[in-house]
Amino acid sequence: MIRSHRPFAAAALAATLSGCAATAVPRPAAPPTPTVFPPSTPRITQNNNLVGRDADSTIRLFGKPRLDVTEGAGRKLQFAGSACTIDVYYYPPRVGATPVATHVDARTPDGRDTNVDGCIGALRR
Repeated sequence: MIRSHRPFAAAALAATLSGCAATAVPRPAAPPTPTVFPPSTPRITQNNNLVGRDADSTIRLFGKPRLDVTEGAGRKLQFAGSACTIDVYYYPPRVGATPVATHVDARTPDGRDTNVDGCIGALRR
């Protein structure tokens, strides 16, 4: 009886191996190309005496900044006096344009938010 099962076992093995040979081996896919978005136009959400100015005009107004930090297309200038500290953020309104101030933060020496225009006046004196 053992002999009668051998042809069946051999046929099953051949069918299994032939199935393996026909199976395609998947190739690794190329990494997807990242989508590059053009820089967006910065939203101006404030209305004070610095928004819309370029960095050079702000430096002429206050003198040398305490900090000048550039990251990507953005730039931050920080000016400080005894009454307050002001951070001015610059971004180009469109690709290739001169960056302008789009946002300004002002705080007192102890870290509390303060009026931007009042701080501008205090730093100009």
